[in-house]
Amino acid sequence: MLLEQYIEKNVFIRTVTYHYTGKLQAIDSQWLELDEAAWIAESARWADSLKTGELSEVEPYPGRCLVSRDAVVDICEWLHELPRTQLPAK
Repeated sequence: MLLEQYIEKNVFIRTVTYHYTGKLQAIDSQWLELDEAAWIAESARWADSLKTGELSEVEPYPGRCLVSRDAVVDICEWLHELPRTQLPAK
């Protein structure tokens, strides 16, 4: 399965409505489980965020969260530290 290559890696997940970062812990037929998760309300310029790891608006979860696989548009490895500090809208 393609998703298995991302287990235990930091990922950036784009869904039809939201974006998330986190360490992918587990997958099943319905859910992706993320640890050290954050909702990314605004990524800024997409290519720049992927290159630099800088994000505009971050809302960290206190720990783990589940993301529905049905809503996922794409997943890529996040090659930076996971954002754990709240960043307000500018």
